[in-house]
Amino acid sequence: MDNSTNQPALQQVTILGATGTIGLQTLDVISQHKNRFSVFALTASSNVKSLLNLCQQYSPQYAVMLQAEAAAELSRQLKAVGSSTTVLRGEASLNYVASHESVDVVMAAIVGAAGLHPAMAAAQAGKRVLLANKETLVMAGNLFMQAVLDGGATLLPIDSEHNAIFQVMPLRRSNNISESSLASVGVKRVLLTASGGPFRNASLDELKAVTRSQALNHPNWVMGPKITVDSATLMNKGLEVIEAHWLFNALPSQIDVVVHPQSVIHSMVEYIDGSVLAQLGNPDMRIPIAYGLGYPDRLTSGVSSLDLLTTARLDFCAPDMIRFPCLRIAYEALNLGGTAPAILNAANEIAVEAFLAEKIGFMDIPYIIESVLSASEIESVESIEQLVAVDARARLVATVQMRALC
Repeated sequence: MDNSTNQPALQQVTILGATGTIGLQTLDVISQHKNRFSVFALTASSNVKSLLNLCQQYSPQYAVMLQAEAAAELSRQLKAVGSSTTVLRGEASLNYVASHESVDVVMAAIVGAAGLHPAMAAAQAGKRVLLANKETLVMAGNLFMQAVLDGGATLLPIDSEHNAIFQVMPLRRSNNISESSLASVGVKRVLLTASGGPFRNASLDELKAVTRSQALNHPNWVMGPKITVDSATLMNKGLEVIEAHWLFNALPSQIDVVVHPQSVIHSMVEYIDGSVLAQLGNPDMRIPIAYGLGYPDRLTSGVSSLDLLTTARLDFCAPDMIRFPCLRIAYEALNLGGTAPAILNAANEIAVEAFLAEKIGFMDIPYIIESVLSASEIESVESIEQLVAVDARARLVATVQMRALC
C-alpha cells in the first residue's frame, strides 16, 4: 500500500542572510531533516561565490542578492550550470521571499539595520519568524511586536540567550511571549549570561590598545566579525537587554546581566518563589536554531552532548560597566526609550565598521556611541519610515565623530 499521500508536506524555509554564520548553521540543521524542510529562498548581500554554491546544493526556488551587479553575476553563473533557481535583487525582493504565500518559516539572520524590513514583512505575513537579527527589536521593538500580533505570526528568538529564556518560561506564556507581564506569570527577573568576551580580565590601558585581530578572537563562539566585536565590547549584551525588554515584556530593572565565562548556561529565569531555571548546552548556535525550526517538537541539531564532568566548574561575576561602558550606554538608551535604541544601534554599527577598518581604537567605539546619543533628539517611535530617517541621521553624526578621531 502506498502511504506517500499521508506524509506531511515539507515546510518551506526562507533564509535571510544565508551566507552568514547563522544562515550556514541553519542549512546544516535543515540538511539533517530533509524529510521535514525544503529551502524556498536564500539571500545574500554580495557574496556570489557562496550563494552560488548554496543554490547548487539546496536548489531553492529563489535566490536574492541585495546588490544589482551581484544579482546579475549570480544569475549568469546559475544559468551556466543549468540551475532553475530564479535570481531576484534588491530590498523589495527580500520582502517578497520573506512574505511569499508558500513560505512557512523565515530565518531572519541579516546582520544590521538591513534586516529590519524583511523581518517585518515576514511578521506581517504571519510566518514563523526565527529572529536572529538583533536590530529588528532594538530599532523597532514596539512596531515589530505589534506586527507579530496583528499578523498572527509565531516569533521564536534565536539568540542563544533569549532562546534559553523562552525555553524555561512558563508554558502558558510561551505561545505569546510579550502579552503578559513577568509578575503575572510568577517571574521575578531574567538573567542574561555573557561570556565576557576575550577581554573580560583586561585593564583599561590594555583595552585601549586592543587590535582588530584580538577583538575577533572570541574564546567560545564562532560568529561574524560585527557581532564578535560587539561581544568584545559587551554591546552585544546591551542589545540583548533591549531585545529582552520587548520579547518578554520585561522592565529594565527585571533584566540582569551575569558574566559566565564558560558559556554553558545560556540564560536563566528567576521565579518569585526563589526558583531559578536555566538552559544549558554546548556553545553552538545549532541548538537554538534546531529548537526554532522544530518547535514545539525537539529536533537533533548535530551538537555533541554537554559533558559537565569535563566542564568541571561554572563561574559567574558581575559585568564591569567602567571597563565596558557599552553595556551601561545600552541600559541608558533603553531607559530613554523612543528612538534612543535606534540611534544607539546606528552609531554602534558605524563605530564597529570603523574599528574593523582600523580607523579608530577599541575604546573609541563607546565614545562615538555616547557622543551621538548626547547630540541626538529622542522622539517617540511612530513608523518604520521615521526610524529609517533617524538611523540615517545617527549614522551621519557617527561618521563625523569617527572622522574627527582619525
